[in-house]
Amino acid sequence: MSRTPLEVLVRRVDPDVPLPAYAHPGDAGADLRTTEARVLAPGERAVLPTGVAIALPEGYAAFVHPRSGLAARCGVALVNAPGTVDAGYRGEIKVIVVNLDPHEPVRFERFDRIAQLVVQQVEKVRFQEAAELPGSARAEGGFGSTGGHAAVGGTTGGNRYASVVSDREGQ
Repeated sequence: MSRTPLEVLVRRVDPDVPLPAYAHPGDAGADLRTTEARVLAPGERAVLPTGVAIALPEGYAAFVHPRSGLAARCGVALVNAPGTVDAGYRGEIKVIVVNLDPHEPVRFERFDRIAQLVVQQVEKVRFQEAAELPGSARAEGGFGSTGGHAAVGGTTGGNRYASVVSDREGQ
């Protein structure tokens, strides 16, 4: 079932920058490009401009996600991924990148694709204070409580951290 795409107004801060665009049909993220050439040394971070500003309708937000190819090939990550672009923001979208490669610098050229922009409908909620929260299967388990990694007790799904805490409480 095909839906009508959401219309999002874009203002080019840099008149030559390509508009955000999807590389393939079915892609969730539209490519954002940098307007600035830059070399990042290992461990260095920078705020790169994209040359675009957008006007999202109320009830929507855009999220700036990393590009997996940059992460895998160059060790580039986004410091605050995903970055949030609120519906009321009208300034230029900028991307905070970091070079996590321990040895090699990474070079960005003007109009290189540096991130993806995912637009999503978001709910406005009303927070209501409660003395107790209803129970759930997960309860307060977090930060690896479901296992699945050797550092947290293998793939059994056990909560090794919780058992260590409860053992210490008994001492």
